[in-house]
Amino acid sequence: MTLIIVAVSYLLGSIPFGYLLVRIFRGEDVRQTGSGNIGATNVARTGSRGLAIATLLLDGLKGYAAVVLAMWLLHSGHIAVQVSDQPDGHTSLFPAQQAILMAALAALCALLGHMFPVWLRFKGGKGVATAAGAFVALAPRAMLIALVLFAIVFALTRYVSLGSIVAAAAFPFFVWWLSPAELRTGPIFLVIGASGLLIIARHKDNIRRLLSGTENRFR
Repeated sequence: MTLIIVAVSYLLGSIPFGYLLVRIFRGEDVRQTGSGNIGATNVARTGSRGLAIATLLLDGLKGYAAVVLAMWLLHSGHIAVQVSDQPDGHTSLFPAQQAILMAALAALCALLGHMFPVWLRFKGGKGVATAAGAFVALAPRAMLIALVLFAIVFALTRYVSLGSIVAAAAFPFFVWWLSPAELRTGPIFLVIGASGLLIIARHKDNIRRLLSGTENRFR
């Protein structure tokens, strides 16, 4: 079941909606525009805000779908979770924690699918919208605060990249602060933290441009 969740989540995340929409409706390759990214911000640079909005929503939806599907599989009787004391004296995770850990893993795999899609030779996007959709399903209050933080940073600076980096860095702390105890176990928090670090790492070129003052502002 773990392998199924990992594979399905990755494949959902790897659907390159930005690339497909621009190819279908404009006959262009979005990777030849701007930063070469397949995400909504770069789709907007093709001149179509409508396609950019559609990309944003669909990229978020695939992350959300990966988490919801994982939780459905875990709660629909397709997998049995036992709680028992281990020989070494430790106690296994409660069923709720097991389910949340698998859902967090689904979120991470969807994010990896978007960043490294098999269909585009593993050259994808930065994963912000996909992560937002995935973690809305898993930690809605924390994600809401992260989105508000993104909006504030973006409104003040007009840098999408800076808003994304700040929100990704802050999100694990919002989870720890606002989420129930089931989300604040070590393994789950590790997966969530890894997702944030991946997003920041994918913005390495943006970070260099921000530091040098050459990053493009969103108009």
